[in-house]
Amino acid sequence: MARPGRSAPDHRLRRRKLIDPLDEIIRIEGGQVLATLIRLTGDIDRAEDALHDALVVATESWRRDGVPDKPGAWLTTVARNKILDRLRREATRKPREEESFRLLSFETSNDPAADAAMNGTRAGHSDDRLRLLFTCCHPALSPEAQVALALRTICGLTTVEIARVFVVPEPTIGQRISRAKSKIANARIPYRVPDAHELPDRLRPVLATLYAVFTAGHHAPGGEQASRVDLADEAIRLGRLLVELMPDEAECIGLLTLMLATNARRDARIDAGGEIVLLADQDRSLWDRARIDEASALVESVLRRGRAAPYQIQAAIACLHGLADSFDETDWTQIAELYWMLEQRWPTPTVRVNRSVAVAQVSGPAAGVALLNELIGTPIERWHLYWSTRADFQRRLGDRAAAADSYRSALDCPCNDSDQRFLRRRLDEVLDTE
Repeated sequence: MARPGRSAPDHRLRRRKLIDPLDEIIRIEGGQVLATLIRLTGDIDRAEDALHDALVVATESWRRDGVPDKPGAWLTTVARNKILDRLRREATRKPREEESFRLLSFETSNDPAADAAMNGTRAGHSDDRLRLLFTCCHPALSPEAQVALALRTICGLTTVEIARVFVVPEPTIGQRISRAKSKIANARIPYRVPDAHELPDRLRPVLATLYAVFTAGHHAPGGEQASRVDLADEAIRLGRLLVELMPDEAECIGLLTLMLATNARRDARIDAGGEIVLLADQDRSLWDRARIDEASALVESVLRRGRAAPYQIQAAIACLHGLADSFDETDWTQIAELYWMLEQRWPTPTVRVNRSVAVAQVSGPAAGVALLNELIGTPIERWHLYWSTRADFQRRLGDRAAAADSYRSALDCPCNDSDQRFLRRRLDEVLDTE
């Protein structure tokens, strides 16, 4: 699949609404800080409370004195001191808390700036987020709880945002996260990367969770931002670590390839005004050709190993999109066949929706509608992309009234602000032509 690529320009699209730089720093640094605090304390709730306290201090201090050179290390130090203060005030502590007290007290000062300089050099010696990923994916937790907890701790997503990722009610996610935390605490699940013989049994949930992290970054579930670049980049970084840890596992390479090929198109997905640009209309000169070529070489090498698995198939689809010179020149026939293969191995409603798009390009929108009709009455109807896909097919078939109804149903579903504006524009377009 590889071909000579063009270097994408150093281009970053401005957003419709300016983001507070302090909020941006806190958002990017918070996940790593929380992961470190969980390692030190062994207690997710205690770590989250301490991070919240540190963020309150940072907001006031940084606006007054400026952002420190190592904001993540600064936050870690302040949060750690907050935990120490609480532990000192407690008359009795459990053995686990005593161990936390010893770890937290090690070389800790009361000067965040000085302590941050020391701790900043330690960050590279261990990867707390990788440990946290494997902790979230312990076999004692249900698959749904594993992903929900990872999105909460590694990504810092709210319960509302996670509910949108899963397309389930918010209370359901809250219960999953609460039960997962209790399970980890009560079973004293270790915060570590498993030994080599344990890795294969943990691989599937780890890959699913990592893909959920990437998806939350690639297509933000809520808010003004259409994407979370920091989360997508972090998922790719962890994906590379997984490939180093398990180089013989083809699905590790498949997932990394999928993320690289998908993320390569991110600069063209949103225009200068913060509005969504569909694949057919994207400026392909903005795509990162180096990443597309890397992904194409990786997927070719892994597919030669034997029977393709779900992430490898999705990677091949993403690479076919990336290698096409235009939307019309895309090999939609091969993509439709790959989605059929994927659905045989991974029969999910989201795969069906994506398959319907490819089938509609090959056989017409009526064929796409027929595939979507089989999903009527399922939970996927809470997903705005299901309805917007159906609406596009209906619009192409000339059924403007049905398309308008589908766009209204899409607007009733949770989604981010950019998606909402896009759907309103499409609804206005079909109403204007009725």
